[in-house]
Amino acid sequence: MQTTDTVLMIEPIAFGYNEQTAENNYFQINTENENTQRKALEEFQNFVSKLREKGINVITVKDTLEPHTPDSIFPNNWVSFGSDGKVFLYPMFAPNRRDERRPEILEEVQSHGFQIKEIIDISHTESDGKFLEATGSIIFDHDYKLAYGSVSLRLDKELFMDFCQKIGYEPIVFHSFQNAGNERLPIYHTNVMMCVADRFVVICLDSIDDEIEREKVQETIKRSGKELIEISEEQMQNFAGNMLQVHNSEGKKFLVMSETAYYSLTQDQIDRIQSYCEIIYSNLSTIETNGGGSARCMLAEVFLPKTRG
Repeated sequence: MQTTDTVLMIEPIAFGYNEQTAENNYFQINTENENTQRKALEEFQNFVSKLREKGINVITVKDTLEPHTPDSIFPNNWVSFGSDGKVFLYPMFAPNRRDERRPEILEEVQSHGFQIKEIIDISHTESDGKFLEATGSIIFDHDYKLAYGSVSLRLDKELFMDFCQKIGYEPIVFHSFQNAGNERLPIYHTNVMMCVADRFVVICLDSIDDEIEREKVQETIKRSGKELIEISEEQMQNFAGNMLQVHNSEGKKFLVMSETAYYSLTQDQIDRIQSYCEIIYSNLSTIETNGGGSARCMLAEVFLPKTRG
């Protein structure tokens, strides 16, 4: 199944601008001040409330002050929870993000009635300078066992290919870029330029500069039978690619995004999305500006099997 009704979210306690991730995250802008944590927490809590109001199960875990992990609000980069009961722990680019891999978070997920059968830690490649930042760098099409990955410092091509072979998914490898100052630089995470839902794909094709790679991605989406909803590079800069489809306890589907992303969309794009599912959007401006990530980055999907009760 492409969507889940349960997501893990980490409540920020010391959120702020992370200089280590800013090395290659060109969405980040340092506007940090004494109100940044307060505003981020308000945005987080409002976002959680909107999801729960729609019947989506949200597991929240509060971050810790020590060690200091300013990006802990983005758990989808270090962990994934599979429907087969396997949990993967991934190698992270920024050293101060590696402390986000806390065993008690997995225990908290289990306490909500989910079964973890195996924990597979592939983070040891950090010592070799090879990184693969989970569903930040990999976009899964679970129904068709496809994995889209844009090569960057956060996605090592060799590691990605090996991982896909291990889990039995077909890797779709490409390179995507954004304008940063006067340069054309690699996009740090695939999930800011594309989103795969059950019956459609939102993607910024203009960011894939290589024509052959772009055609391959288009052909793969077409082969999966999903409608391609294209966004512009300007819309991508407004986090319109950073979306996630979920469903509630009754099976109703929603596409989750930020307020910034929503207001960057055209009416035609909104209508096309809403022909498939309802949109949920929330103001995440402080988190987006300082953290360089948006709604999708804040949601770690939980596909784990339920324990028998």
